[in-house]
Parts: sequence; structure tokens; C-alpha cells
Amino acid sequence: MDIRGLFGANVRRLRRAAGLSQEALAERMGVDRAYISWIETGRQNATLLSLWHASQALGVRPATLLDESHVAATEEAPTGGKP
Repeated sequence: MDIRGLFGANVRRLRRAAGLSQEALAERMGVDRAYISWIETGRQNATLLSLWHASQALGVRPATLLDESHVAATEEAPTGGKP
């Protein structure tokens, strides 16, 4: 899994754990819902600013969104056909 997939899988896991829809998370981050979808599917090359906004919106440290230990093999996000 590449870094985009890892970030996306963690965003999805934490969003669901918080009981938030993609739309609700997007509103907290000040972005469009489609942007959240792209992040969660590993198709968006998110910026450090997006990492920061996502961590603030989810109430976690930025490093948590890059933590490999919480992403099970069955939860791996697709990378949009890219290696």
C-alpha cells in the first residue's frame, strides 16, 4: 500500500469510528465531499495542509493518519490502479 492508500484507509477508519459521513468530515475540513472520497480511495495526493485539517477534524494527531499499525490487510484502500 502506498502512502496515499495508508492515509486514506486511516481517514476512513477514523471517520467511521467518529460516526461521521464523508459530507460531515468535508464540512469540518472546509472541502468538498468528493475530495474526501478521493482521499479515502487513495486517488488524491493530499498536501500537508490536508493532513493537518483532517487530523483536526477527526481530533487526532497528524501522525495517527500515517500509522500503519491500524490498517489491516483487508482494509487496504485501492490506489486507483497505480503502484
